[in-house]
Formats: sequence, C-alpha cells, structure tokens
Amino acid sequence: MATTITLVDDDQNILTSVSMALEAEGFDVKTYTDGAAALEGLNRNNTDMAVLDIKMPRMDGMELLRRLREKHNFPVIFLTSKDDEIDEMLGLKMGADDYIKKPFSQRLLIERIKTVLRRVEAVKKSATAEEDEDGVIVRGRLRLDPVRHQCEWDGKDVKLTVTEFLILQALAHRPGHVKSRDQLMDVAYHDDVYVDDRTIDSHIKRLRKKFRAVDEEFDGIETLYGVGYRYSES
Repeated sequence: MATTITLVDDDQNILTSVSMALEAEGFDVKTYTDGAAALEGLNRNNTDMAVLDIKMPRMDGMELLRRLREKHNFPVIFLTSKDDEIDEMLGLKMGADDYIKKPFSQRLLIERIKTVLRRVEAVKKSATAEEDEDGVIVRGRLRLDPVRHQCEWDGKDVKLTVTEFLILQALAHRPGHVKSRDQLMDVAYHDDVYVDDRTIDSHIKRLRKKFRAVDEEFDGIETLYGVGYRYSES
C-alpha cells in the first residue's frame, strides 16, 4: 500500500506542483487549501504524514497542528516563509517533526519527507539485544513498542509523536544513564535542522504532561540541570 501524504496550503500552484512530484515518487496525495477543511478531512481519513503551511485562512498551521495533536501522532512538516524563524521554533516545540522554508525546491521537500519517514521506520526497527524478541522495551510500568509505535504506562495508552517517541526511547534504552540535550537532538533531528536547547526541553515537558494525564504522580524522566535528562524506572 502506498504511503499517503496530506498537503495543506492555500496556494493552489504549490498544491498542484508538489502533488505531481510526490505522485511521481509513488506517494498517494491528499490536498486541502485551508486548515479547517484539513482538520475535518484528517479526522475522517488516515494519513502517514502531513505537510502544513503556517499562514492559511480560516485556521492557520499552528492551530491545525495543535488540534491534530489532540488525536493524532503522525509526523508533520511545516512550510514557513523565510522570515518565520520564531514560528519554526514554536512549531517544533508544539510537536512538528521538521520544517522547510519557502521558496523551496520540490526535490528538497521530497528528501525531507523521505527522511522523516525513515525516522518513523527507524523507530519500528530499533530492537536490540536488550529488548525482547518482538522489539518491545519494558521499563517498570513503561512499555514501548517501536514496531506498532505504541507507548503504554501502567497499561494505559500514551499517544506520542515520532519525535517524542524517539526521545523517550533513547532515554528508556538505558535507564539511569544521562542523555545530554545534544545527544537527544541527534536522536530526534537530522543534521541540517538546527534546534536549540529549549526545543528539547519543550519536548520533555510535553512528554511529562502526557504521562501525567494518565498518572499525575509520574516522575520517570529526571532533569539533571546543566547536564541533561535520564529515565528512572518506577
């Protein structure tokens, strides 16, 4: 089954040209010209990835991402204008997986899409000798299933984005061992995407918030100020 990419942009020329390029690469493509229509469509139909413009009528990309993250964990790439550095960082902190600046080449966008999809596959194939035969990581009350992209705490489902999953997996792989912010950046992002320390901190805050939604006493991710983070088995 072909991978489905959803494009959301109010520029019809971008939708048409990028759709043709993606279809030539073997992707199925769905398009929307505003955030409100995209939200309705994405809540009805499955997609493997969404590419969202930030500035759109009716509902902008930031609000669309916020609402999508209430229900969905598929990867998201933002399209931003060249002057949107603040929006880029905010988007990553809110749960986007990558961004690309306009104007962009179709080839660059396609390569970024493939890179993020490879990260999704890497999560699924990351079983090691320390994990069980199905690749599932069990650390105390935490259960991570990379193949199914499932996370559970005390048997309760915790929905994570690809980036959040990668960060948590890196921490849980060796409980008690400290991971610096730089190490977590290397896990979560590819080399040509720069994120600052605050972005990693924001992902950690989102992880804690999601776990505390199912267990208000969750304290599995420890902060070592000036050093980094570590996972503590409970």
